[in-house]
Amino acid sequence: MGPTDWLDQIEVIISSCNEHGITTFMNRRGSETFAKAGGYQLIDKSMIDCHPEGSVRNKFVKLMESQKFNCYTIDRNGKKTLVYQTPLFNDGAFVGYNEMILPIPETMPHFVR
Repeated sequence: MGPTDWLDQIEVIISSCNEHGITTFMNRRGSETFAKAGGYQLIDKSMIDCHPEGSVRNKFVKLMESQKFNCYTIDRNGKKTLVYQTPLFNDGAFVGYNEMILPIPETMPHFVR
């Protein structure tokens, strides 16, 4: 197994875009989830255009402009997910975002340590 093959084996959606919002990476789970929109064909396409017009797209554009971390949960079709968006930097220069979307189990232990 290669050093990044594990990215296609986990049930987490992972995608990345460059500083212009162009999709540069998508793992297997991401391609399956976004298959109707094109799956792997979305690589080298605008991630901004993948977001619906209106507030959702505006939030993504503002996130790109802010170059800040963002995290939230959503409930879609009765399934909860965690969306974890983190800016990427190279030698201090903003080079894009990485987004991970993780399913949240119905019940999950929480520990204080």
